Amino acid sequence: MSEDQYFQWAAETFDPTRIFEKPEALQAIRVVELGTLILGPCTSDYLGEFGAEVIKVELPPTGDTMRYVPPDGYYWENLCLGFLAENHNKYHVGIDLHQHEGKELFRRLVQRADVFVENLRAGTMDRWGLGYRQLSRFNPGLIYLAANGFGQWGPYTVGRASYDLLAQAMSGLAAITGFPDRPPMKSGTYIGDFFGSLLNATSILAALHWRERTGKGQFIEFAQSEGLIRMLDWTWIYQSLTGKERQRSGNRDVALAVSDVLRCSDGFVAISAPTDQEFKGLATAMGRAELADDPRFQTLEARQMEESGTQLLGMLADWAASRSKDEIDELGAQHGFAAAPVLSAKDHVASRHLRERRAVWQDDDPLYGDLLQYGPAPKLSETPGRIKWPARPVGFHNRYVFRSLLGLSEGEMRDLQERRVIGKWADRPGASPPSAWKPGEGEVL
Repeated sequence: MSEDQYFQWAAETFDPTRIFEKPEALQAIRVVELGTLILGPCTSDYLGEFGAEVIKVELPPTGDTMRYVPPDGYYWENLCLGFLAENHNKYHVGIDLHQHEGKELFRRLVQRADVFVENLRAGTMDRWGLGYRQLSRFNPGLIYLAANGFGQWGPYTVGRASYDLLAQAMSGLAAITGFPDRPPMKSGTYIGDFFGSLLNATSILAALHWRERTGKGQFIEFAQSEGLIRMLDWTWIYQSLTGKERQRSGNRDVALAVSDVLRCSDGFVAISAPTDQEFKGLATAMGRAELADDPRFQTLEARQMEESGTQLLGMLADWAASRSKDEIDELGAQHGFAAAPVLSAKDHVASRHLRERRAVWQDDDPLYGDLLQYGPAPKLSETPGRIKWPARPVGFHNRYVFRSLLGLSEGEMRDLQERRVIGKWADRPGASPPSAWKPGEGEVL
């Protein structure tokens, strides 16, 4: 098979236009989520993208704090921009867990679930009588995930709240991020939440596999700060072997010389050429082919030396400054070194590559209109992930979940709603339900 034939085969195998014709890997797995902000909700979002039925429980009428945080508060009815990224494909119900009937309704829901996800302070659910010890009595096969900043036990756990920033600080990630002689720097996004959610989803899949073999559920606890420690690569072993702390080095990668983000004539570009062959290609593209034979730069070990690396990056910066992002990108492809422009969200929206691959996912949503979102990243050939609908207001799916799943009658639902055991965003004083809504693909009410 030629290279062109391979690319054609791959395009046909993963054809995005056929996504909804194929089955879902986690179909028939039911997840109940009582999460807030990102770490818990994003965990179940990843599962929902691959077919799990996710039921998001919130306190009516306002719901999850993330609904009105970034940026500028509400953007649509009961929904802000930051809420979209971790709440695809979910059924949204409103239950007041402060009331006895609300707790009982919640127990009935979890009794029919495979997985439960929460990211509250350690011990909160147990204090409410809804923790793993209580819920597993009703559902022995339940996989219960409790995620927070510092874990469910240990000297630093009791009474402490945590956010992504604290996890970045405690993990040591912030200490090695940023430029020399500048303060530690946090990531531009909530990396502890999103990376932690991937670890959470992985652990849930492992627990589901174990349950399939043994019939047993289990309790999973995840400390966000420890998740970030897991990604610090050589930081710890370097300290233990040399007694030295890893230092902040900005965008320069001190392990893979030469690798940096450089200013060019129309923005910034990332260049990486760590192997000798790649460096030879970069030197040729720079019009300095002799650098590849210079003893100061001839090997990776030589290029990693502080003096050599600094000299080389200075030459590279001068060369890049007079060239455009596209020119350097093309030279990378031509000469065999890695180069890519530093892109923005605006660039992503205009990217033919990302749109064709559904990394940028566009829908005409019946509730919100034309909507752009990032699609699932892993591409599965037989059971691809998908976005069926975006986040909805609190309690939007009450009727579907309580009537179809729990079998409540109209009278029971009306009674619970009148006593505010269940509720939705549209029930708040002066509210009117969204008039533009019509069921979307895959969304059943």
